[in-house]
Amino acid sequence: MRIRVILPLLAIGIAIAFGVWQADTSFAQQGAGPAADGPPAVPVTAEIVRRQDYPIFKLGLGSVQAFNTVTIHVRVDGALDKVAFTEGQDVKVGDLLAQIDPRPFQATLDLALANKARDEAQLSNAERDLDRYISLAPQNFTSKQTLDTQRALVAQLTAQVKADQASIDSAKVQLSYTTVTSPLTGRTGIRLVDQGNIVHAADPGGLVVITQLHPISVIFTLSETLLPQISRAMAAGPLKVEAWSQDDSIKLDEGVVALIDNQIDPTTGTMKLKATFPNQAEALWPGQFVNARLLVETRRDAVTVPVQTVQRGPNGPFAWVINPDQTVAMRPIKIGDANGETALIESGLEGGETVVVDGQYRLVVGGKVAVTMRKPKQTAALPDAGPAR
Repeated sequence: MRIRVILPLLAIGIAIAFGVWQADTSFAQQGAGPAADGPPAVPVTAEIVRRQDYPIFKLGLGSVQAFNTVTIHVRVDGALDKVAFTEGQDVKVGDLLAQIDPRPFQATLDLALANKARDEAQLSNAERDLDRYISLAPQNFTSKQTLDTQRALVAQLTAQVKADQASIDSAKVQLSYTTVTSPLTGRTGIRLVDQGNIVHAADPGGLVVITQLHPISVIFTLSETLLPQISRAMAAGPLKVEAWSQDDSIKLDEGVVALIDNQIDPTTGTMKLKATFPNQAEALWPGQFVNARLLVETRRDAVTVPVQTVQRGPNGPFAWVINPDQTVAMRPIKIGDANGETALIESGLEGGETVVVDGQYRLVVGGKVAVTMRKPKQTAALPDAGPAR
């Protein structure tokens, strides 16, 4: 009876043990299959190393200044009869800006003209008397003293006529000052004095400020260490400067360097450069801050890669290069310049090689990769807003 109970239980135990052994064996075989084939390929995005012209820019912060600025002041005192401009108006040289009451100055001119006419009449009479005295002198019909006195009177009246002419010239100048015209071509600002006010030559504010916007200037700073390189580049020809918005999203205008300031700021170790821009679109405005990009050199047929290709390691920069068998290798590189999109490679890579642009964090030397090629951008390399190098 006891044996009948034990035998079925023993059979059941043997069956369970066999099932467990068979499951372990199957799981071990399944786990060993992929291991024999190696780890799966890592998906990456790649791009071909390109050879292209690479512009090298030096970057600085700049401020826009009007090419010329003038504050219009009156030069005589009087009532402001007329304001002939509107605020924000474009004016040319000689355009009427304002008119001061000319009547007092016209009266002064008329008085000077009358004085000259009177003195010229007296001079004419004195000269005729002198001629008569000279003709009578040989017959002793007039004294020598009378002749000398008459000569002195003629000289005195001649000088008075010259003084009258000077007064006339001065009065004409003062009268011309009552008509205020623009001394340059530019744009008027906010009107500082309204029509009907009494204005004075000594007033500090003036009537209006006119600024010349075409062309316009940008003054920007760069490190003094760049002076030799920039000087050599300027000796070869004009240097192009690009003005960009503060967030580097919009190129505002292109111009050329006009000059390097004649001294370096010893407190900051920087030098000032002045560039001139045509500003036809009026994207530059006096007082505006911009990012200036100075093109100092263009490398011809240079080796370039996207900046995402460049990785940093304990031994310096490197790039992941894809071999023909779809494995990757770590290649040390030397960077000549870098900007927001493109890096200039001095050594370590050659044109036509394939490099990893995205997906580097899972790569190991000799590992397999599944490559997706990225179409390279055709736009010219442009710098970001980093510090000047």
